[in-house]
Amino acid sequence: MSNKSDDPRRLAGDFRLELDPEAIDESIRTLAERLRRLVEQGRYTKVRIKYKGKPVMPDIPLGVLVATEAATFWFAGPLRALVVTLGARAFVDVEFIHDADEKVREGLRHYSAGDVEDAEACYRDALRIKPDDTAALFNLGVLLRVTGRRSEAISSLEKAAADAEHPDAERARAALKKMKRGPRAL
Repeated sequence: MSNKSDDPRRLAGDFRLELDPEAIDESIRTLAERLRRLVEQGRYTKVRIKYKGKPVMPDIPLGVLVATEAATFWFAGPLRALVVTLGARAFVDVEFIHDADEKVREGLRHYSAGDVEDAEACYRDALRIKPDDTAALFNLGVLLRVTGRRSEAISSLEKAAADAEHPDAERARAALKKMKRGPRAL
């Protein structure tokens, strides 16, 4: 199964935001503009701010943050407090989360625990939320292949393989190539 799909930065264009005590308002404006663009694209549903790998506040719905007042309310306080606490320049990681990504991660946990029925349900839920989710398609394809549903697996892997940029697409192409060589190749 895909371990790389656990790294949301690879998928979401997450970024590191510099918090400079002398320019905190500029940092907030930069973040707000990036959020506004993502909402317009409609790809992500939540944002998570992390410092040294740990969230500094609960995940916040992306739409809520787009409004200037909301961005000021949610970010100005915590970011300013973080800068004051650190007393110097700091970097925070801004992670964009789609509900489908969360479902894929949940599916990976179930699959790793050997619970293929719940894993399959999670992948299918992710695909209901985001029908072209490459990670969900790839992981579902692998699960279907392992559970003996070859034709369904091929269909799911072919859809995943069509993505030009996602690393799981390359893995889907490799899995398809192995499946076409024979039933014991995967």
